[in-house]
Amino acid sequence: MATSVESDFPRARGARKGRNGNILIRIRQSQITGRGMSRGTQIPEALLQERDSRARWHGVPILLQKLYDSSHPNSDLSHSHGVLKELSSLLSMEAMSFVTEDRKTAQESTFPNTYTFDLFGGVDLLVEILMRPTLIPQRKNAKMNDNLVKDCLSVLYNCCICTEGVTKSLAARNDFVLFLFTLMTNKKTCLQTATLIEDILGVRKEMIHLEDVPNLPALVQSFDQQQLANFCRILSVTISEPDVDNDDKHTLLAKNAQQKKNASPSRAEINQVTLLNIPGFIERLCKLATRKVSEVMGTSNFLQELEDWYSWLDNALVLNALMQMANEEAEHSSTESSDESTLAASPLRHRLPQSMKMVHEIMYKVEVLYVLCVLLMGRQRNQVHKMLAEFRLIPGLNNLFDKLIWRKYTTSNHVLHGQNQNCDCSPEISFKIQFLRLLQSFSDHHENKYLLLNTQELNELSAISLKANIPEVEALVNTDRSLVCDGKKGLLTRLLTVMKREPPDSSFRFWQARAVESFLRGTTSYADQIFLLKRGLLEHILSCIIDSGCRSRDVLQSYFDLLGELMKFNLDAFKRFNRYVNTEEKFQIFLTQINSSLVDSNMLVRCIVLSLDRFQSQMEDIKVVEVLSECCLLSYMSRVENRLTFLFRLINIINVQTLTQENVSCLNTSLVVLMLARRKGKLPFYLNALREKEYAEKYPGCLLNNFHNLLRFWQCHYLNKDKDSTSLENSSCISFSYWKETVSVLLSPDRTSPCAIASYIDEAYKELDTDQMEDAF
Repeated sequence: MATSVESDFPRARGARKGRNGNILIRIRQSQITGRGMSRGTQIPEALLQERDSRARWHGVPILLQKLYDSSHPNSDLSHSHGVLKELSSLLSMEAMSFVTEDRKTAQESTFPNTYTFDLFGGVDLLVEILMRPTLIPQRKNAKMNDNLVKDCLSVLYNCCICTEGVTKSLAARNDFVLFLFTLMTNKKTCLQTATLIEDILGVRKEMIHLEDVPNLPALVQSFDQQQLANFCRILSVTISEPDVDNDDKHTLLAKNAQQKKNASPSRAEINQVTLLNIPGFIERLCKLATRKVSEVMGTSNFLQELEDWYSWLDNALVLNALMQMANEEAEHSSTESSDESTLAASPLRHRLPQSMKMVHEIMYKVEVLYVLCVLLMGRQRNQVHKMLAEFRLIPGLNNLFDKLIWRKYTTSNHVLHGQNQNCDCSPEISFKIQFLRLLQSFSDHHENKYLLLNTQELNELSAISLKANIPEVEALVNTDRSLVCDGKKGLLTRLLTVMKREPPDSSFRFWQARAVESFLRGTTSYADQIFLLKRGLLEHILSCIIDSGCRSRDVLQSYFDLLGELMKFNLDAFKRFNRYVNTEEKFQIFLTQINSSLVDSNMLVRCIVLSLDRFQSQMEDIKVVEVLSECCLLSYMSRVENRLTFLFRLINIINVQTLTQENVSCLNTSLVVLMLARRKGKLPFYLNALREKEYAEKYPGCLLNNFHNLLRFWQCHYLNKDKDSTSLENSSCISFSYWKETVSVLLSPDRTSPCAIASYIDEAYKELDTDQMEDAF
C-alpha cells in the first residue's frame, strides 16, 4: 500500500527503519557531511523510480540526478537547462499557490515537490551551479546562459517561500549572499536576484556589511534606473535599524540600557555612510523618485482595475512575473511579430491591464522614497538634506503630485486605518504613505522645510511678518529660492487641499496630519501658523475632532499634536477656536475627546498651558485681555483646579518602567505645569495639592514617589551628552537650563525645602529602593 507524503516526510527526520527510511537517512547524513548532490548519484535510479511512485515524489529526485549528471564543470549546460525547466514547472505552481493564498506557514505536506527538491540536495546543487564560474576556472567559451541563471534564481526563491529553513540556510552562506550582488549587474537577472537577496537578508541574524560587497561603488554606478530601483528593495533591509517600525513600543529604560552597550555606530548606520560615499548615488535616487510616468491610461476604468488587482499584486513573485510579461510583450511586438500569437495564447496575458507599468513605477518609487526617508532620519541627516535640496527632490515631487501621487479620484483612499494598521498593501496606498513619511522627515526641525513652498507663498510669509511687525524667520530669509517648488501651488499647499477633502474613515488622515505638523515643529513661527490658519486648517481639525466622531486614537493624537503646534502662543488661533466652538455642547465634546486619552492629547494641553501663561504676562494689550475673557478654552485652563486635575492624571498614567517615546511627553507636560508654577512662586502649592490628592485617594506616597522616580529618569535621559534637548527648549520657549534647574530643585534631598518632593512624602511612605533605581538608570 502506498504511503502518504504527510506520513513519510516528518518521520524521515527521525530514525525510521525500512527501505525508504534508509534512503532518506542516507540523504540527510550526506547533507551533514557537505557532499552536495553527489549523494543522489549513490542511489540506484531503479530504486528511486520504484520509491517515487509510492511516495509521490513526481520524479523530482530523478530529475535532480539528471541535473547533477549534466552540470559537471565546463560541460554544455544546455541539457542542464532543459532539466531545470522541468523541475521549475513542478515547483512554480506550489510557489504561486503560496503567494496567492495569504502566505500560509510553509510545510512539506503542503508543498511536497519543493520539499522533495530541497531534501534531495536541489538547493545546494543550484548554489553550486551559480557560483561555479567564481570557484573553478572556466573555458573561454563556457559562459553561463542568462536564462539558466534566471531559472536557477527563480527556483531558489520558490524554495525559500515554500520550504521552511531554506532561506535561513542560504542566509548563513555569506559567500553566496555576496556573490548574488554581482549578478545584479546583468539586467536580465537583476529582478530575480534582488527578489532573492531581499528574502535572504530579511532572515539573517546579523545585518550584512555593504562595504563587504565586491566593488560596490562600481556596481551601483553600472545600474540603470530599473536596476537601481530593485537595489533599493535590498537597501531597505540593510540601512534600517531592527524593529524601526515598532520604535514607540520599546521602553526608554530598555533603549537607554541598549545604547550604553552599543556605543559604537550600528551596522545600519555604517551602511548608510557607505551608500552616501558612492558618487552620484543620492542624485540618481532623486531622479528616479521624481521622473514622470508615461501615461498608458488605455481604459476609463483604470482605477477600478487597479483595485481589483492590488490584493493579488501584493507579492513580489506575481508582480515581477506580470511585469516581465509586459516588458517582453513590448520587446517582441517591436521585433518579432510572429511571437504575438504565443503571447496571446497565455490566459494571463489577456488579464494583464495596461496600467501594470504604472503600478510597477509606483512600487519603484515606494522603495526609493523609503531609502531616502531612512537616510533623512540617520546621523548624516544634514548631509542628506543638503543633497536632496540640491537635486530638487521636493520640486520634482510637487510636479508629480496631481498626476501620480494624489490623483483626483482613487478608491484606495477609503481603506480604514483601523482595519489593519500593519497592512497598507495596495501599491497606491504604500506610495502615498511613504510620500507623507518622507515629507514628515524632511520638514521636521529643519530649515529646508520652506522648500515645500513656491516663491509666491514665501512672499506671503514675508508679508505676514511685515504686517505683524515681527522679523522674518532666519531660515526663511536663507532659503535658496531657486530650489523651491514651481507652479501655482507648493507641495504643502497641495497637501492641505487633499487633506481637507479626505473622507472621515481614510487611512491617510494620520499621515497627512503628521506631515503638516512637522512643518510647524521647532521654534514657533507666527507667520507659519497664520499661513496655515488662512487656509482653514484649524476649522478642518476641529471639525474632525468634534463633528466627525473620530474614534481612532492614532488619528486623534495626530490632530491634537497638530492643533497644539498651530495654536501655540497665537491669539488669532484662539479667536478662531472660539468662533468654531461656539456652543457648550461642542466644547464638552472637545473636552471629552481630550480626556479620553491624555497620552494622545497632552501636547495640546501643554500648548494651552504655555499660551495661557504667555497671554497672562501681556495683560497691557487690550486684544489679549479680550481673548482671555472670551475664549472658553483659555478660561477653562485658567482655573487652577483644572490644571491640577490634568497634572494628577499626567503623573499617574506613566511610570519609569512604562515610559516610551510616545508617552514620555506626558512627563514633560507635567514638568511644564510645574515650571510655570515655580516662576510664579506657586510650586509648593502644587506639590502640597499632589500630597493631599494621595491622602484623599488613600494612597499616601504613591503619586509623589512615582513622580520622584520619573524625574530621576528624566535627568539620566536628557542630561546625557548624546541627547538632543533642543526640541524641549524650542517647543516650550523655556530655556533648557530652567528645565534642568527645576528638576534639580524638585529632586533636592533637603526635606526642609518647600520646593522639594521629598518634603511632601512622609518618612513612612518614602521608597527605599534607591540603589536598585540607580542601577536601572
